[in-house]
Amino acid sequence: MTLNLQKNLLEWYAQYARVLPWRETRDPYKIWISEVLLQQTQVVTGTVYYQRFLRRFPTVQDLAEAPLEDVLKAWEGCGYYARARNLHAASQQIVERGMPKTLEGWRELKGVGAYTAAAVASIAYGLPHAVVDGNVRRVLARVYAEKTPLEDWLWTKADELLVRQDPGSWNQAVMELGATVCTPKNPRCEACPIRLECAAFASGNPTEFPAPKARAKVKQVQAVALLIGNEGAVYLEQRPPSGLLGGLFGLPLEEFEDGEKDAALERLSQRLNAIKLELLGNVTHVFTHRKLELAVYRAEADVTLENPDKVALARLDRKALELLSGQGRLF
Repeated sequence: MTLNLQKNLLEWYAQYARVLPWRETRDPYKIWISEVLLQQTQVVTGTVYYQRFLRRFPTVQDLAEAPLEDVLKAWEGCGYYARARNLHAASQQIVERGMPKTLEGWRELKGVGAYTAAAVASIAYGLPHAVVDGNVRRVLARVYAEKTPLEDWLWTKADELLVRQDPGSWNQAVMELGATVCTPKNPRCEACPIRLECAAFASGNPTEFPAPKARAKVKQVQAVALLIGNEGAVYLEQRPPSGLLGGLFGLPLEEFEDGEKDAALERLSQRLNAIKLELLGNVTHVFTHRKLELAVYRAEADVTLENPDKVALARLDRKALELLSGQGRLF
């Protein structure tokens, strides 16, 4: 089974793999950037961000020497900004120590986990390390008809199937199959090159594998924010370097529990000596495990204003600024 499966999948990948910019290089820096970016970003959108990021930071030296604020600005729109902060910190480690050439070397970098290390090591250097991501998990679970694949099982099976003569192509082939054919809800089994070796296909119900994961409960968060300014000049505060939206600029805001909205608004307005508060509107933004309901108030205060297009701003704050369009004032 294994040899036939490997042969069929590699031949399929050679013929049908999507043409993507990070597949046209063996530069470990560029491959690393693509792998980090694509962890939480779809390929179509990720391609745009990848090219934009590399235009701004074409080498690891450029990334390491840039201020964090510039890195966050270049990452704007990608979300999960801890990835950008980790890339920046890791690039400084690389400049100091040299580009890693082993799996262990990559694992020592800030924010680099087992998947990313194995992906870069196998694709850039041809080292025999298997990868496991969401797509690989689904493919393996279906090939072996395993409803609840555990982490150790996944890595063991991935390593057993690995084509050690060309681990980079093999890893990308498995991921490509999961992304384009062996999809979660409507797998295109008729187009799958390994369907005859797939136990889930043989069962007649491939979507039963793997069983759905239990989803974490989404936490509801409420907050108020003040929008001070107009016409491309607003008051913004830089958030702490760690935590949610760390290092990004945004409107001053204050979280509150049920029934405490007025008190939160009072604390926020007193801190900035803001006056003439007027509800501008509400925006909703969903993070990984939380949903934020933000009430945005227009206000006046003696504070320094700046152009929001010149700093790294989260999508949440972009949404808040868009509320001005309803009053005929656009950024």
